[in-house]
Amino acid sequence: MKELIEMIAKALVDSPDEVKVTEVEGEQTVVLELRVAQSDLGKVIGKQGRTARSIRTLLGAAGMKVRKRFVLEILE
Repeated sequence: MKELIEMIAKALVDSPDEVKVTEVEGEQTVVLELRVAQSDLGKVIGKQGRTARSIRTLLGAAGMKVRKRFVLEILE
């Protein structure tokens, strides 16, 4: 899942070398923390959060296949 989020984020931003995804595992959920450059933050979030919501939807659907719950946090 980490690679999936990284690939999507790198396709959206202007500086893909600054995209970093860290994985924090819990008992039932996995939190994926996405860090991008300050200037690219708006591109990842999108208008009214639509892009971020879409990424979270893809993550939830992919998580169903491995029977885990994934949460995406976009950090500044």
